[in-house]
Amino acid sequence: MNNLLTKLIGDKKDWKRMEARAAALPPDYRIVYGEMKSYMWRFTAGDGMDIVEILREVLGEFEAAAAEGKRVLDVTGPDVAAYCDARLPQVPTYLDRWRASLNGDVRKKLAADGSRA
Repeated sequence: MNNLLTKLIGDKKDWKRMEARAAALPPDYRIVYGEMKSYMWRFTAGDGMDIVEILREVLGEFEAAAAEGKRVLDVTGPDVAAYCDARLPQVPTYLDRWRASLNGDVRKKLAADGSRA
């Protein structure tokens, strides 16, 4: 239980540090980062740590680009959704689990029924 509590508290502190870093970005970066967070959370698988790691990487990239004086769309390109999607394929989603569950349930029930699958 202590390990879980320590992890949760550590994760929360880490998230708050990330949010503080994001708040320090130039306005155009803050807007895009906020919209990306909203979009990417839809693809989380479970506790969200998969998306947090992706957002951490994006935040680092944004900080470096902002320090170089680049505009945010010079980093992401005009299709911000595509920029996000390029980082998401390795992340399993609830939809993936639901599909696997449906297919597994159908196979089990057909096998139990003696039907051919």
